[in-house]
Amino acid sequence: MERREEIMGYIWISPWWLGFIAFTVYPMIMSMWWSLTNFKSVTLTGEFIGLTNYVRAFTQDPLLWPSLGRTGYFTITAVPLMLAGSLLGAAILNQFLAGISAWRTIYYLPSLVPPVATAYVWAWILNGKFGLLNNMLAGIGLKGPNWLMDPSWAIPALLLMTLWGSIGGASMLIFLASMQSINPELYEAAELDGAGRWARFWTITIPMLSPAIFFNGTMGIIGTFQSWMYSYLVTEGGPAYATWFFGLHIYKQAFEFNEMAYACALSWIMFAIILTIIVLNFRVSGKWVFMATEGSQ
Repeated sequence: MERREEIMGYIWISPWWLGFIAFTVYPMIMSMWWSLTNFKSVTLTGEFIGLTNYVRAFTQDPLLWPSLGRTGYFTITAVPLMLAGSLLGAAILNQFLAGISAWRTIYYLPSLVPPVATAYVWAWILNGKFGLLNNMLAGIGLKGPNWLMDPSWAIPALLLMTLWGSIGGASMLIFLASMQSINPELYEAAELDGAGRWARFWTITIPMLSPAIFFNGTMGIIGTFQSWMYSYLVTEGGPAYATWFFGLHIYKQAFEFNEMAYACALSWIMFAIILTIIVLNFRVSGKWVFMATEGSQ
């Protein structure tokens, strides 16, 4: 009976395994192979050239390092703001108030809007001539910048789009669920000891939420480092390459310049960078991430 249940279990999960092999493992293997060739997506032909594409990336590509710098700047700016906004939203929505379920739904709605729709709506809002935001600023006597056409303001504009769709999404739900799982007796004991609301938040809520902060931060790093859709839809990497992110660089090489093999090499460079960041993140997490098993010993 146990053997039969085991076989049935493998049968039931086989569609997932087949999909994982067909749509994840196989493309990764082919991507690694193509990165070592001069494969062209139009002719579907290529020859083995070894590490030539990687050497080209680090020594001959004038857009590689600037695009990595912009991507890094965007990541280290967006992730802390996303975590802070999601945490603040979860703290507000964790209150036991009338109609709080409706507010939770409203707060979550922006994350359900398709990215393409979000991009075009915000492109209208941030239009330098007739955009809604600049009209509102003009109403109070301020002159708004040309958000999407000014190299100094293009990345902040894309950052605003990203935060609008991500703060109330999955990160906020994870924080909210984690807050609701904290033992209320901890707050009661701290209150009896004279701790105020902010003291309880910093000494109980934040440490107990550290696993959720670590998870959301890790996923945020992965997501923002690969971000390129808004820059492609709204600015096309401009103005003056101000929003030419590394992910957009890969997309352009693969699907516009017919450099599929080179794009595969760039993709593996991105994978190596993200993997390095995540490994370092895991190494330092033991110093600040609180685990319930450790606290109970």
